[in-house]
Amino acid sequence: MERHAASPGEAGAPPMEALVRRAANGDGEAFAAVIAAHYDFIHRTAWKWCGNRADAEDVAQDVCIKLGQAIGGFDGRSAFSSWLYRITLNAVRDMQRAGRRRSLKADAYAEVAPGNAPAEQEAAATQGQIWAAVRDLPERQRDAVLLVYAEDLSHAAAAEIMGIREPTVSFHLHEARKTLRGLL
Repeated sequence: MERHAASPGEAGAPPMEALVRRAANGDGEAFAAVIAAHYDFIHRTAWKWCGNRADAEDVAQDVCIKLGQAIGGFDGRSAFSSWLYRITLNAVRDMQRAGRRRSLKADAYAEVAPGNAPAEQEAAATQGQIWAAVRDLPERQRDAVLLVYAEDLSHAAAAEIMGIREPTVSFHLHEARKTLRGLL
């Protein structure tokens, strides 16, 4: 008879903390259950930060790989969800840094071959353009805005995820508002 592990949340399923602990100790089934329980969260978070499905899927896959390598180091000092959020944000940042490097190369090419430059975006401030402007903010401001406004987290929860103090989150939000007012 095939053994079927209950999914988190099902009757008789082990609590998430127990699954995370077992996964950290090398239990492959527990790791698969942790991934299954959190994949939508990882993908949704990546989508909000990246702004498109393809990049979000790449980030989510990257996070799953990184999680497999890092879960053994999870010490439980913070909530697993906060720890996973940090891993996801770091993966997004890595992808964005790589994208900026590619963009710089494309810009250099566009100077040599100006007929190949991409078309300008419309000037109207749509919601997509606002979130695109948010994604262009300095890292800490962007993270604070997305955590508080896109994820609807409290300043305290955002501070825990970002690894900073709550008043610092408020400062980054204030600075982001000033920057966005100037951009939009």
